[in-house]
Amino acid sequence: MSHSPLLNLPGPAAELLDDIDSVLAQARDFVRSYAPELVVVFSPDHYNGFFYRTMPPFCIGTAAQGVGDYGSHRGPLDVPADLATACAQAVMNAGVDVAISASMDVDHGTVQPLETLFGNAAAVPVIPVFINSVATPLGPLSRARALGAAVGDFLATVGKRVLIVGSGGLSHDPPVPTLATAPPAALGRIVHGEPMSTEQRAARQTAVMAAAHDFAHGQSPLRPLNPDWDHALLELIDTNRVAEVDAWSNEWIAAEAGNSAHEIRTWIAAFGVLATQGSYETELRYYRAAPELIAGFAVRTAVVTR
Repeated sequence: MSHSPLLNLPGPAAELLDDIDSVLAQARDFVRSYAPELVVVFSPDHYNGFFYRTMPPFCIGTAAQGVGDYGSHRGPLDVPADLATACAQAVMNAGVDVAISASMDVDHGTVQPLETLFGNAAAVPVIPVFINSVATPLGPLSRARALGAAVGDFLATVGKRVLIVGSGGLSHDPPVPTLATAPPAALGRIVHGEPMSTEQRAARQTAVMAAAHDFAHGQSPLRPLNPDWDHALLELIDTNRVAEVDAWSNEWIAAEAGNSAHEIRTWIAAFGVLATQGSYETELRYYRAAPELIAGFAVRTAVVTR
């Protein structure tokens, strides 16, 4: 599923929010019926927990807490440390290099899906898996799929009902800084993780709302959404052809769908997990190009069919 801080902020039209809420209600029903004993969430970060002072491509949290950005959950998540550690070891044994964090800070990219699906981000045992999707340079998509496959092979041994969540937007290009593009005032934040004051967080929220308003009204220099590209990705996912994304270069993704379209890595990893268990079938299929969220917004539920 996609996430967006703008779902928690004033601005989006009631019709859009109602449309998305109705789909997310179906996703909640899907999760409630499955009654997972464990959740693994693949998610990006937006310079709230990971910074350029040390930017791993992947990281598994053995303990984690929400930072509370954009009104999301602030405080500990229920992370089973032994299981998360075993997962990290299994992933490394499978040849995928992954960092671990015994104190992972996670933002709305991780917390919003948990709150949406469970009402409380700390209501269910969860293993958070960070995938760098913003801070260039980035590795190839094939590595995100390999990460998912390694996690999937591990999860097949734990004897639990596991829900896999991939949290990321499709085509979108919001004004997110990188090391090469950040103005001097932002470098302290994205490199060293300098904390934001209450006033700075409020200013950022105001700027995000203004950017979304301008984008939705055609008054923005940001790259347009690309629904055709989004549908092409979803078609590969829906037809069990996710391995074909291995041929997609990072440069092509950014040119076609925007710099933050790299968040599809979370989807690729999630469906990489399912692919280790055999064929899968997507059930709930939702997509909407949502300029008010500055994102192609999608939701899929899927089950393994073997």
